[in-house]
Amino acid sequence: MRPRTISEYLGQGHLLGEGKMLRRLIESDRITSLIFWGPPGSGKTTLARIIAGATKSHFIFFSAIMNGIKEIREVVKEAEDALKYQGKRTILFVDEIHRFNKSQQDAFLPYVERGTFTMIGATTENPSFEVIAPLLSRCKVLVLHPLSDEDILEILKGALADEERGLGAAGLTAADEALAFIAEQAGGDARIALNTLDMAARLAQEGTITLETARDALQKKPLLYDKGGEEHYNVISAFIKSMRGSDPDAALYWLARMLEAGEDPIFILRRMVIFASEDVGNADPRGLQMAVSALEAFRLVGMPEGRIILGQAVTYLATAPKSNASYAGINEALAEVRKSGGLPVPMQVRNAPTKLMKGLGYGKGYLYPHDHKDGIVVQDYLPEELAGRRFYTPKASGYEKSIKERMEWIRGEREKA
Repeated sequence: MRPRTISEYLGQGHLLGEGKMLRRLIESDRITSLIFWGPPGSGKTTLARIIAGATKSHFIFFSAIMNGIKEIREVVKEAEDALKYQGKRTILFVDEIHRFNKSQQDAFLPYVERGTFTMIGATTENPSFEVIAPLLSRCKVLVLHPLSDEDILEILKGALADEERGLGAAGLTAADEALAFIAEQAGGDARIALNTLDMAARLAQEGTITLETARDALQKKPLLYDKGGEEHYNVISAFIKSMRGSDPDAALYWLARMLEAGEDPIFILRRMVIFASEDVGNADPRGLQMAVSALEAFRLVGMPEGRIILGQAVTYLATAPKSNASYAGINEALAEVRKSGGLPVPMQVRNAPTKLMKGLGYGKGYLYPHDHKDGIVVQDYLPEELAGRRFYTPKASGYEKSIKERMEWIRGEREKA
């Protein structure tokens, strides 16, 4: 059921709609080297084949899994022969281009520059990270979106009716709710939808695909979540930002997405420990205790019961008052150290374990706070060049409000003294 022409192709209206960029390039036969970035089943390979057919180009399929540098030389020869003997340009479709290493990607460069072939790369990973800069600069990156449920539904209906390439000859009927269920569960992936329909057709009794048949055919849909890829970082980012934004419902949803996709719960818990210090901080010091306790409790319990511990910790951190003052403070202090270097330690706060050191004035004039009222003394602890510099500025949120008030009181008492 792979579409053969633009008119058969569904989805990607932002690229192929009337007057849109890619459609204009195809219709004017002015295709340049491209990289299609999109999720599985969004039509990357199909679109490359359609472009080759519409522009009457010689099409070569090149797989990063099965081919290497040796095969690139063979492709170059084939492309040169196609131009020389048939007058045809070549479109080289490089599937899963992100799987090629740097040297393999480098091998394409001279031929893309020379125009030996027009390269169309396909990737499910962010090309900014996975494709080398010289190649990226010579290609236009086009983002393909997951297909909508409506597009998937149209594809399913077409497959049911098509007698030549689809299931039309079988005379099957399908309940509307069955097709709607398959479309919804496919997650924008036409391949999953068609494979599920194919299985449902095999399971159908009395020539009818029911909702129950569709459910049996699907079994369980694998979630789009590559633990080493971009979607991994997208989901963990959404999880952290939901907690930071004090939205426990969204945080629980993204937690569930990660757990259902098979993410390592220890990885999630470690990120929660960091979050508890970075984003909750002293606004609720118990947040860090909660995160560390959850990590240790999970190690004792494991899954599936460990999901309860994760859920409790996530909802606590999401609803806790927030402050990044400690995080900002250590960053500012580090920036100052890198800028000003190893400034001398003030003499009064130096350690003086030997007679020589005492004779040199180490520790001289140090005021022991416990010997003074309320433990308040007027004394410099920072290097002279940084006297009065503040790195920690507590916020008026949660417990940190009390810290802020106490620091202001201490400064007031020092000014009086």
